[in-house]
Amino acid sequence: MNYTSLHFARQIGKQCSRATVWHPFYRGVYRSQVNRRVTGVAYSSLARQSSEGKSVIITGSSRGIGKAIALRLAADGYNVCVSDLGVNRAGCEEVAREIRSMGRKACVAMADVTSREEVKKMIETSVRELGPLNTMIANAGIVQVMEPLLVSEKDFQHMFSVNVFGVQNCLAEAAKQLIDQGNCQADSPGKLIAASSIVGFRSFALLPHYSASKWAVRGLIQAYAIHLAEKHITVNGYAPGIVETNMWNIIDAGMAERTGMDKNEVTEKMAHDMSLLHRVSVPEDVAKLVSFLASSDSDFVTGQTQLVDGGVILT
Repeated sequence: MNYTSLHFARQIGKQCSRATVWHPFYRGVYRSQVNRRVTGVAYSSLARQSSEGKSVIITGSSRGIGKAIALRLAADGYNVCVSDLGVNRAGCEEVAREIRSMGRKACVAMADVTSREEVKKMIETSVRELGPLNTMIANAGIVQVMEPLLVSEKDFQHMFSVNVFGVQNCLAEAAKQLIDQGNCQADSPGKLIAASSIVGFRSFALLPHYSASKWAVRGLIQAYAIHLAEKHITVNGYAPGIVETNMWNIIDAGMAERTGMDKNEVTEKMAHDMSLLHRVSVPEDVAKLVSFLASSDSDFVTGQTQLVDGGVILT
């Protein structure tokens, strides 16, 4: 809501509050009409509000899609907490340096998202270094290529520990932080965002437990959106397609081994055969969508998982 809209809304409110003796029915109708008018004015601005000074945590952001999201949100005005596993500290530090060179604040918080306690400490570090939390992006995830009948109990548990429990830990702890801060308002909601995938809409036979985990993320997003709406917190997801990242390199190798294809051709062939736009996605394609979800432009969007796949899945 911009200043002009907010000022006009307050003026209408003052007029509405003047003492006028009416029949109760008509008084109620008038107030209802005025409330609708106030709401329309308050949210009618087409300008994106600045994200200057807001803070965001992005898990799995030492490289790939997470890194692209971190750099894009820094360009949008966010101060960024870069987070990943300890073994990826060097990558996190490099991303943080790049963000600082853009004139934004950045901090690094190493965390294994499968540990609720480490997620809590990650959030504490971000709040201490960057101020109150505004947005959490649960981006961290893993993949494994395997036929369904070969997936072991250990494989399944590990996949869910990162891709589902990890998202749950981030959403839950971030929501608690946002509620405790008390700074989420209808015209400036807190934002929780999580990574799903095209296989969260249509499973791949050689990605059975990965597909199941990404369907589960969509379920979490919807449940959290319903529960947190009254707290002025929106919850959404993004579902990338075939993206040129280290994760897809793993998929390439696994697909090539099981299909006999050249591993250097798997991604290109899949993108050409499956997507309407016939190209492999880059991390920046995903970052642009997340920029929208993390901005005021998405304030009236919640409970959604939005595809960014070049037309692999049509909804």
